[in-house]
Amino acid sequence: MTRLKANARHPVCFTLNGKAVEAEAEPRMLLTDFLRLQLGATGTHVGCEQGVCGACTVVVDGMLTRACLTLAAQVDGCDIRTVEGLAPSADRLSALQRAFRRNHALQCGFCTAGVLMSLDHYLSRHPAPTENDIRDLLSGHLCRCTGYTPIIRAALEVAQLTRATGNNSDA
Repeated sequence: MTRLKANARHPVCFTLNGKAVEAEAEPRMLLTDFLRLQLGATGTHVGCEQGVCGACTVVVDGMLTRACLTLAAQVDGCDIRTVEGLAPSADRLSALQRAFRRNHALQCGFCTAGVLMSLDHYLSRHPAPTENDIRDLLSGHLCRCTGYTPIIRAALEVAQLTRATGNNSDA
């Protein structure tokens, strides 16, 4: 069995928003710090650092994950999607991001990346959510600015448009 040295840096390779990446991390480096400091993916925010606020939510191998509770070494070989991967191109926002803008669903923006990741993941699997479904999902996210109503409105708008068009990128 190979033992890792406490302060030694080790290579971590994975797919980030569709692109292969590799960088070195110390054994106890959190995924939030790895994404932000090593890879420059600063969209993932560091909030409570205890997995409570949801600001650091990313998708790892298809599962919502709190990056502040995940070690960088744990994602070696994984597929990771962050808020930077939501927009289909540099000049076009995703349907959910556009709905957030239309509905004024962000103010300070600190919680927004995590909320967007959770909603995008949920809506892709549940195309006909109720308001209570969205409220339940958002119970894992702390937002001090919006009061959640515009976020719920944006999510329900995207769900309705997706059902009408059959495609969430057109919503």
